[in-house]
Amino acid sequence: MVCPSQGRETRRAEQHIFCDNTHCMQPDNLISLKDDMVAFIAGHGMRRLNGYVTEEVPTVLFEEENSDGWKDFVEHAKAAGAPFITMSEVVLEREDIALLLDQLREESFPEIDALEVEDAEQLMMHVGKVGYLQLGFAHQGVMFIFETATDWYDSFQQLMETVGDLGGIVVEDRDDSDD
Repeated sequence: MVCPSQGRETRRAEQHIFCDNTHCMQPDNLISLKDDMVAFIAGHGMRRLNGYVTEEVPTVLFEEENSDGWKDFVEHAKAAGAPFITMSEVVLEREDIALLLDQLREESFPEIDALEVEDAEQLMMHVGKVGYLQLGFAHQGVMFIFETATDWYDSFQQLMETVGDLGGIVVEDRDDSDD
């Protein structure tokens, strides 16, 4: 599984403030949306390049105005003369959840462990599903990006961030009685 950069998650969450209607309409598996995207891109005579655009690249995040906003995005790419569109997907795998559960059990504090472990276990019902899609095209040195994700994928990312945050906590355990 390719895990997209965590920072984009915040920007995408902010995007949903402006276009709340798209968040509600997303299914729990984006495979049919991916198929529609592939056909639409090909129908516009454009090529697809399997690749994920990272945060290190200067980007502009496309803000959807409706549930078919990705179609507008593809049309913008064509109008900009982009020869291809990048496409990336994330399919949840059993190993991803197993790794997450192991990390939660090792690094979480007992009072928050049970709830987070339960949330992670609930993700098992989404194994094999597409939870995240990214489209991109380059224009004048900037990558224009369209992203969409399911609710469960957003939860997965939040749990991954929690594990990362907990891994950075240092508990100082020294005996000051020697002073």
